[in-house]
Amino acid sequence: MSLRRLFRTKPAQLLIDEAYEPERLMKKRLSAFDLIAFGVGATIGSGIFALTGTAAAGQAQSAKDWLSTPIVNFILSSPLGREGAGPAIAVSFIVAALACGLAALCYAELAAMIPVSGSAYTFAYAALGELVAWIIGWDLILEYAVGNVAVAVSWSDYFLYLLHGVTGLKVPLWLVSDCSTALTRTAGLAAGSPQLELYSSLTLPTLFGHPFAVNLPAFAIVALVTWVLVVGIHESAIVNTILVVVKVAIVLFVIVFGWGFVNSSNWVPFAPSGWAGIMGGAAIVFFSFIGFDAVSSMAEETKNPQKDMPAGMLGSLLICTLLYAAVSLVLTGILPYKTYANDAAPVATALAQTGNPWAQVVVALGALAGMTSVLLVFQLGQPRIFMAMARDRLLPKFFSTLHPRYRTPFIPTILTGVVVSVSALFLDIGQAAELTNIGTLAAFILVCGGVIVLRKTDSQRLRPFKCPLVPFVPLAGIIACFALMLSLPVITWWRFVLWMALGLAVYFGYGYRKTGQSIQSAGAAEP
Repeated sequence: MSLRRLFRTKPAQLLIDEAYEPERLMKKRLSAFDLIAFGVGATIGSGIFALTGTAAAGQAQSAKDWLSTPIVNFILSSPLGREGAGPAIAVSFIVAALACGLAALCYAELAAMIPVSGSAYTFAYAALGELVAWIIGWDLILEYAVGNVAVAVSWSDYFLYLLHGVTGLKVPLWLVSDCSTALTRTAGLAAGSPQLELYSSLTLPTLFGHPFAVNLPAFAIVALVTWVLVVGIHESAIVNTILVVVKVAIVLFVIVFGWGFVNSSNWVPFAPSGWAGIMGGAAIVFFSFIGFDAVSSMAEETKNPQKDMPAGMLGSLLICTLLYAAVSLVLTGILPYKTYANDAAPVATALAQTGNPWAQVVVALGALAGMTSVLLVFQLGQPRIFMAMARDRLLPKFFSTLHPRYRTPFIPTILTGVVVSVSALFLDIGQAAELTNIGTLAAFILVCGGVIVLRKTDSQRLRPFKCPLVPFVPLAGIIACFALMLSLPVITWWRFVLWMALGLAVYFGYGYRKTGQSIQSAGAAEP
């Protein structure tokens, strides 16, 4: 095995030429406005409507709960979970936004310089070589696919609020929740809790002697979004823009209406777990800001990618940050932050306390619009990563096949939909978000490093957008993202290590054997 082969790069111009071959052309329908809408669509939703609660309240898990052995309990004597940020979750959002902003500047330079689908995977192939590109591509599966599991779970909770508010119907808990969350709720819901009104029964059936529960609404929404994405990018953009307008209007409503019910005593203590809690919260809500990453995977469908890609990524990030901070302050002011533990619908829970059922219904409708647009953008991004990897023979060729009529990568779109929808039946929001974030942060670190490398190895290439203060901004991005990674629970690191080990096994078992001849014949550069 040759190290030179593992770190062999693929020139930026070759990546562009291959992507724009006639048989691979996709429909160029997207403008800068569409990209900003996609970025806002992916950004506003997962943080405000889903993760604010679990990030503020924390998630405790002891070593014996994970693997009860004397050795593990001795080595991992501290909790494997994370401290809650409390009302300081507003600060956590700002910290996460700063880290994402540094990475976004690096993404913007590379997306304008190499305007092809593939996002961070493609950028890494040009700068850092085949093995690193594979690692990033494998990480991005965590970002998009596993991330959508968390969003689908939250969508399900808000759907229940809307269903009950409009029709008065109740459903059994075991049909609308994963087993872990269902057990937590059956044990923790107190008399008078607004969540009790959603369920006709809290009793879980058993399967082979174990409690059983599935999240059917989460499964259904992912299946519907998958169908929309197969039909085409233009149709997806129209649906997304409508959803974004609805949810931004309702986010502003939450801020204005909810502020009147804030009890400032709920903000004391403001940071109950200190800086550790703030960073732990930032590591979770970081998931909320990764919409610009999904935008970068749409370059081949953008009318003027050199100009519009930076505007889409940076514009959407800027629009969302203040909205996040404001909503988080309102939520933790209406109810004590610990109320939101394991709650995938914290906004609806908060407004249920205001005594205005109509407000809860309005917010549930906005949240459903928000969650759906997030699902749409992330489900759109993942198949395009698969498509780019298949073009380079790191995945089987059928992943890059376009639909003869719709010109979309329909096979990976359907495959991603199946995996996400089935996973959403069984996983809880906290585990999905944590695993998503560590994979995304790792990818961001490598993208920041790629900017530094390409400034030296391909210094003459036109850069329509330049990241300022290189190498200081990319280095700051690397440090900030790594600090957030260190704030994630130990168990998340173990899961990440196992995921990467599986990815390397797939690479050396398939991709490494398939790429040699194609890259050599294409004239790839040797480092």
